[in-house]
Amino acid sequence: MMRLALTTARVGAFVALLASLSPAIAADADTIYFGGPIITVDDRLPTAEAVAVKGGEIVAVGSRNAVEKAQKGVRTTMIDLGGRTMIPGFIDAHGHMWGAGVQAMAANLLPPPDGPVRSIADLQQQLRKWMATSNIARDFGVVIGFGYDDSQLVEQRHPTAEDLDAVSTDLPIIVIHQSGHLHALNSKALQMAEITAATEDPQGGVIRRKPGTRAPSGVMEGTVLIREFLRIMPKLTLKQQLALLEAGQDLYVKYGHTTAQEGRALPGNVDLYVAAAEAGRLKIDAVLYPEVLLIPEDGGFMNGPYFSRTYHNGLRIGGVKLTLDASPQGRTAWLSQPYLTPPPGQPPSYAGYPALSDDQAIAAVSRAYRNNWQIITHTNGDAAIDQLIKAVSIASAQYLGQDRRPVMIHGQTLREDQVPKIKELGIFPALFPMHTFYWGDWYLDTVLGPERAANISPTGWMVRNDMMFSSHHDAPVAFPDTMRVLSATVNRTTRSNQVLGPEQRVEPIVALKAMTLWAAYQHFEEKTKGSIEVGKLADFAILSDNPLTIDRMKIADIKVIETIKKGKSIYRFDATKTSEGSALCVESSRCYETFVAFRARSPLTEVFGEPPHFH
Repeated sequence: MMRLALTTARVGAFVALLASLSPAIAADADTIYFGGPIITVDDRLPTAEAVAVKGGEIVAVGSRNAVEKAQKGVRTTMIDLGGRTMIPGFIDAHGHMWGAGVQAMAANLLPPPDGPVRSIADLQQQLRKWMATSNIARDFGVVIGFGYDDSQLVEQRHPTAEDLDAVSTDLPIIVIHQSGHLHALNSKALQMAEITAATEDPQGGVIRRKPGTRAPSGVMEGTVLIREFLRIMPKLTLKQQLALLEAGQDLYVKYGHTTAQEGRALPGNVDLYVAAAEAGRLKIDAVLYPEVLLIPEDGGFMNGPYFSRTYHNGLRIGGVKLTLDASPQGRTAWLSQPYLTPPPGQPPSYAGYPALSDDQAIAAVSRAYRNNWQIITHTNGDAAIDQLIKAVSIASAQYLGQDRRPVMIHGQTLREDQVPKIKELGIFPALFPMHTFYWGDWYLDTVLGPERAANISPTGWMVRNDMMFSSHHDAPVAFPDTMRVLSATVNRTTRSNQVLGPEQRVEPIVALKAMTLWAAYQHFEEKTKGSIEVGKLADFAILSDNPLTIDRMKIADIKVIETIKKGKSIYRFDATKTSEGSALCVESSRCYETFVAFRARSPLTEVFGEPPHFH
């Protein structure tokens, strides 16, 4: 099946055209699209002149004359693409839609080109500006910032409690690293989280200390420390949580996503998505992967109707999530060889650390296999990938006969000798080449060195081994910007315009498949999504330019003009509104202003303008 997905042969094009015009579905389509390039991502018929849609499904694909002859009726709406390019809707191979909404609520601490923070002083200024303009600090008594990146700060370090105390000592302040795997607290937040010199490091995390002492510096490593972090976060009403989810959904839709992923859903997230689905608030499909370590022994919601290959009101639970390490950009991923430059206070032999022991990882993967749950596993470091390979080898030998499609999330430092092993075990690689832009220079000079940095997220190895892969953004680590993901997968250029691993670059059509058809396969949805074929859902994105023919270095500048879900338009770009989406953020570093304007037009304004509610 993988070999078929990779082939570009057009031998079956004529047969496919005949099949696409089958009269199995009666004529008189709801809509026929024509007048621009149509990239089907179907090797049997790679391009088309027209697409007909009826009842939310594709009923014909082919030449305009043939499609109109077979499907045009008196009630058919003809839509001229006006030279713009139609592609399948993007499928989120790994991200956190709820987290994208939280990002929209928080102070924007991202570095250029997505934000204005270049220094600790900039970070402090952004927090003060947010406190002056946001109701959250007033109503909930907490200051939240997202997206700072120590690798891009002139100080080349994390903000400390003292840095954040300069903003406020009365309110707790939480600032989250762009990776999501580190965060910093001020003294008030440390006090509320009950983190002191006597607090021991938890498994899979580190409390960074002031030099020469055990006093916490304010910098926290590892997602396990989010449990302390949550003690400080405001307790939101269901209405407020739904507003955050819808804000994240709006960002996804603006980038052409028709399927989103919640790549690590806590129990509260699952409840929230169910509430949104039952209230009809999901514009696009959302597939959830709850944290496997938090699922009760009896299976909990994994026994309910939403754990299914079928969507219910736009929602399904696709499987479970496991995390085996943290982030290479934060130098907390678990490597087999030391980091080029260890973090402050670590010895030259430092190579990161695991989140779980081998026994714990094997038990979690085996539980998923025993229950026939698809498991997606966060593994950035090659040592963590070795641990995943070991766990899947044991589980797959014990529980035979099912297609579970385990997924390796990120796989950034995947070694070439590991590639045949994951292929043999059927581990699907969901890779993160977008890192080549955001952290490529940092990896080269500080984190990994030239050889390992050149092969991060090695998509070229996948192609040469005849393997499908997907490519993702991991929002809110980065904006869910599909064009930047596509560009990074094709070009692999860093912030300084170096090409990081030229042999790992792939052709634009391969990168597009990784975000559509192969991402659908990753989710067991290749029969209904991912390409423009008869019988599949009418999920489309309309682009300003053709990513297969435009100058490859200009792919990131392509705009998503319209997003269509099941034949219905759910987003249109309006160039007259300067606040129209995060596309402007990428170009102008005006994300703070963009988010203020975005929030003014989103559900966030209404619900976060009302008096606080605590429960």
